[in-house]
Amino acid sequence: MLKVDIFEHSSAAIGSWITLANPAIAEIMANAGFDWLAIDLEHSVITIREAEELIRIIQLSNVIPLVRLTSNDPHLIKRVMDAGAHGVIVPMVNNADDAAKAVQAVKYAPQGNRGVGLARAQKYGADFKGYFSWAETQPVVVAQIEHFEAVENFESIVTTPGISGFMIGPYDLSSSMGIPGDFEHPDFKKSIDAINYQAEKLGAKGGIHIIEPNVEELADAVNKGYSFIAYSLDVRMLDVSCRNALEGVMRK
Repeated sequence: MLKVDIFEHSSAAIGSWITLANPAIAEIMANAGFDWLAIDLEHSVITIREAEELIRIIQLSNVIPLVRLTSNDPHLIKRVMDAGAHGVIVPMVNNADDAAKAVQAVKYAPQGNRGVGLARAQKYGADFKGYFSWAETQPVVVAQIEHFEAVENFESIVTTPGISGFMIGPYDLSSSMGIPGDFEHPDFKKSIDAINYQAEKLGAKGGIHIIEPNVEELADAVNKGYSFIAYSLDVRMLDVSCRNALEGVMRK
């Protein structure tokens, strides 16, 4: 399996979000040069069977396959890890207990409580010892900071043993503050500044999800020092590309 060095990059590790189950989409995005790709099970209709196929394609393209979970569910974590995911992005991690629960579900005993099985990740049993060794240090566990409670508990979340880094979920965070989608609101900006200040003080690695495919926003996130950046998602890239082309023709 690949060495998962997302948070060891000297520069930002840039990935994207997959919400469509068509394997060609995963292959196209993997070949585009992203460092990692996350299969989104929270806000899509992708099944666990389809997720395994997407994980396979991403991994065979030498890109790191991650899965954004439906919820912080140890049963789902076990299944996507056995399918070959190199790590998970966990929604709504609001405190240290949430963070520890996710880590324990990814790790085998004695580090965690993940059940032992033989599936694609373990080469169907042919390399269980190798995978067991890999699983001790390599899997990525990213805590999504997307609620005002998580901002208040940020330090205890990111210092939980086994948490690799964090990702800000701007839409859910703003919604929890009663200002959904208002990223220019002073209170939202204050929360982002608080996260970034604490992250720098603690040396915590993390980033943000840029929803719209805006290259200027991506460059700004890199310049701000984020080390783990999700650049848009498949459906927004497709939609924006189509609309820009048609608007360009109509303007003429």
